[in-house]
Amino acid sequence: MKLWSILGNSQQLDGGAMFGNVPRAMWEKWVTPDADNRIPLACRALLVDDLDGRTVLFETGIGAFFEPKLRARYGVVEERHVLLESLAAAGFSHEDIDAVVISHLHFDHAGGLLSAWQEGRAPELLFPNAKFIIGREAWQRAVQPHPRDRASFIPELPSLLEASGRLELQDGEHSLTLGPRVRFHYSDGHTPGLMLAEIATADGGGIVFCADLIPGRPWVHLPVTMGYDRCPEILIDEKRAFLEDKLARGVRLYFTHDTACALAAVMRDARGRFVTADERAELVGEAA
Repeated sequence: MKLWSILGNSQQLDGGAMFGNVPRAMWEKWVTPDADNRIPLACRALLVDDLDGRTVLFETGIGAFFEPKLRARYGVVEERHVLLESLAAAGFSHEDIDAVVISHLHFDHAGGLLSAWQEGRAPELLFPNAKFIIGREAWQRAVQPHPRDRASFIPELPSLLEASGRLELQDGEHSLTLGPRVRFHYSDGHTPGLMLAEIATADGGGIVFCADLIPGRPWVHLPVTMGYDRCPEILIDEKRAFLEDKLARGVRLYFTHDTACALAAVMRDARGRFVTADERAELVGEAA
């Protein structure tokens, strides 16, 4: 089994929104904002080749489906479909993917499922040979969104996924397509039914895709949450249990929004706080 960190389109979002009730005097020590108070964010996917014979993509990033006005509003940096370029650099195309795992259907995690915007053309679903594995509760949130995060969903996407005939809704620890090698955890603090995929590795530990439970290294610290989170107190409790479990079992953390770190181990510092170690900026055909 081999792993690649796959970059998709990047974003710039308001730092205050990304760090919730953490004051700027603290968070600007972790990441430098621009003149508009925006911070850079990656939209990183994880590609796993030969996962029990399958080529699997975990997440797709924000993609390039937005028309220019919305692309500017949501801080999408590149016009082109960076995910497809990154897959090609790793030696793959979207047609090669057997399964795509999506933690939740907010557009910065699922937009890469769609073709790049072209004036006068409706978006098309990419990955024609893949099963689409999505948590059942996260799916329901997208189909019937709450006003709290309605703008975070792509209205056309659920019908396109259903019409593909390749949608697999998930509510247990293991999926029919991926089998026991991938274990799913669930979280509700950011959005109902956020699905966190843990991949067993040959060293006996594993790698877990942290999605928006822990977007990057600053959010490993328990009190740090996002303004986008549905229920920060629930998220903090979930994060504590999640990190205690991963620390005890030697499971490494994979970050989607951290621009400088794709993978890290979790440990405790001298004060007992969760921190990261053995940080990796990227994975390029990493044996696992």
